[in-house]
Amino acid sequence: MTTEEADVTAGSAAGQAVLCEVLDSGVAVLTLNRPERMNGWGGGLAAGFYAGLDRAEADPGVRAIVLTGKGRAFCAGADMGDLNSIGSATVQSAGDADLSAMVGERHALFLTTLTKPVIAAINGACAGIGLTQALMCDVRFAAAGAKFTTSFARRGLIAEYGISWILPRVIGWGPALDLLLSGRVFLAEEAAELGMVKEVVAPDELLPRAIAYAEDIAANCAPSSLAVIKRQVYGDAMRGLAESSGLAETLMHESMRRPDFIEGITAFFEKRSPNFPPLT
Repeated sequence: MTTEEADVTAGSAAGQAVLCEVLDSGVAVLTLNRPERMNGWGGGLAAGFYAGLDRAEADPGVRAIVLTGKGRAFCAGADMGDLNSIGSATVQSAGDADLSAMVGERHALFLTTLTKPVIAAINGACAGIGLTQALMCDVRFAAAGAKFTTSFARRGLIAEYGISWILPRVIGWGPALDLLLSGRVFLAEEAAELGMVKEVVAPDELLPRAIAYAEDIAANCAPSSLAVIKRQVYGDAMRGLAESSGLAETLMHESMRRPDFIEGITAFFEKRSPNFPPLT
């Protein structure tokens, strides 16, 4: 097992904002590490977050990624310290604010472009852009009692950075409009009922459960299949049924020409775990 900080620049505070731990099982655990700020999303944390994702994506030994937060929050939204000047700003100056400095160099949808599955272990408060980031993960687990909110409408904002696209696809139009228009707080248990999270578990069991789920994927699923399936699912959301079906047929023929297919079938008949090679 190795542990390292997701450095952005040597010696910078941003280098400690996100921790990256690579387990021997092929799972990378990224931890948002600003508990004193409720892991509020800001430039420093965003830079460390994307650096950690880049490192995990490029590492052939990593087959799945778990994202969580340290302390009482997963990510309680935008870091209010980065926004403290807006309260005294004029309408014109607030409108001219540099959003990229707060949000980071990439949008949350970047998570959907990774070739490796990303599992969110939502340990506490998950709000605003923190909720958007969690929804862009592929699978979500949550700690019992964790609080969620979109919050945008209650701050005079809009459904930001793709949440208006992903939330209806995850939980349906009616529930999505309820959560976006009301900005109300809801708990992990309701999130599970809505299908937003896969499971709700006791707080001390959350990270082990999410890691175990990721380890099962890492041990038993072909990295090439995972990469293509993710590309299909998010890409098909923008395509019609006939186009998606035709593309799937092409991709199926391609997958059957890879050694992963032979290994998967052989392992099944030999009643053993498959030994899939890393993604190249």
